[in-house]
Amino acid sequence: MAEKNPDMDMTTLSALAEPNRMKIIELLRDGPLTVGEIADRLGLRQPQASKHLKVLSDNGILEVRAEANRRIYKLRPEPFQALDSWVKSFRRVMEERFDNLDHYLREMQSKEKSQDPSNE
Repeated sequence: MAEKNPDMDMTTLSALAEPNRMKIIELLRDGPLTVGEIADRLGLRQPQASKHLKVLSDNGILEVRAEANRRIYKLRPEPFQALDSWVKSFRRVMEERFDNLDHYLREMQSKEKSQDPSNE
């Protein structure tokens, strides 16, 4: 039975599924940026960028800091740690399956060798 990761929130994946939001995440990977900087780098209008930033913030992916009249956005590590843990759970399952397949193939090769008359 598959191990369920209670920390993985599917809304994170849903929020990241939109291409512009994924591009915003990739930009913020290098450090905090303002709405204007994000809009400029992605070629978006500021209201459009703000809408995407709100979705990402509402889903706990970003944190916002107000500095004078600017809002500075940066990535929160927790959703990405949960996502990493979730992906690792699949890696463990796949490694187990490959190990089982490897074991099965070795058994089959061993049987073939024992049944091969040229081995006598």
